[in-house]
Amino acid sequence: MALQPRKVFDIVVPQPVIEGAGVRLKRSIATRELDYLDPFLLFDHFGSKNPADYIAGFPMHPHRGIETVTYMLAGNVNHQDSIGNAGSIGAGDVQWMTAGRGIMHEEMPQANERELAGFQLWVNLPAKLKMTKPRYQDVPSARIPEFERDGVKVRVIAGAVDGVAGAVTEIFADPEYLDVAIPARGAFEQPIARGHTAFAYVFDGEAVFENDQRAPSPRLVIFGDGDVVRVRAENQVARFLLISGKPLGEPIARYGPFVMNTRAEIEQALRDLRDGTFVQAD
Repeated sequence: MALQPRKVFDIVVPQPVIEGAGVRLKRSIATRELDYLDPFLLFDHFGSKNPADYIAGFPMHPHRGIETVTYMLAGNVNHQDSIGNAGSIGAGDVQWMTAGRGIMHEEMPQANERELAGFQLWVNLPAKLKMTKPRYQDVPSARIPEFERDGVKVRVIAGAVDGVAGAVTEIFADPEYLDVAIPARGAFEQPIARGHTAFAYVFDGEAVFENDQRAPSPRLVIFGDGDVVRVRAENQVARFLLISGKPLGEPIARYGPFVMNTRAEIEQALRDLRDGTFVQAD
């Protein structure tokens, strides 16, 4: 049986927002236009050569019920948290944080760089894992597999391409997270499990999808169901993230950095934060 290509369901223009202590971002998921793309709760693209756009960073703040994924393209961000993790992530590095039952952390960009650029994705946790133990996976760039297929360069952050497994594993949503660069007049295709949510974020050049649907950067492209995503570039390079994951199909209640299943659970998180019981000892 022939593979059914995934057609473009929608193309989203990122919205400018200011978050943290004053960081300028482009947001595609968690906006009035697109609130939620199960299991993905938020997608931000940060990028500037002006330190005033990012240096205020994200001082210590809480999370519960989600996983956050930070993928750096340029610059450095120092981080630390309430369970003893601390370090720095730079160009090409990934940080996959499972907030679970509750974590406090901060992410502070460094100003001694020409540019800060990258992405942050929030992935929902199922009800049964909302209160799981927090953890970090810090993955340096050197550990992320990268290969070339017919001139197309692919970095495999999570999931698998041509039998090459990504560096990030043991994630509930069974995600695929690829950084793909197609040269001019090149093409790429990638199977994606039926029923999984899938989107591409074009951040350089212009990508062309099924039925000649064009997406100049920056654009978030949402796919309908099917078996395979097919992308090509015409007269310029197309670079994009291809992200997919298993939807949960569960109710969500969200309040800032907390995403639970009911309003009562949100209110409990706020009480825990107020009472000093938000971060729990092992």
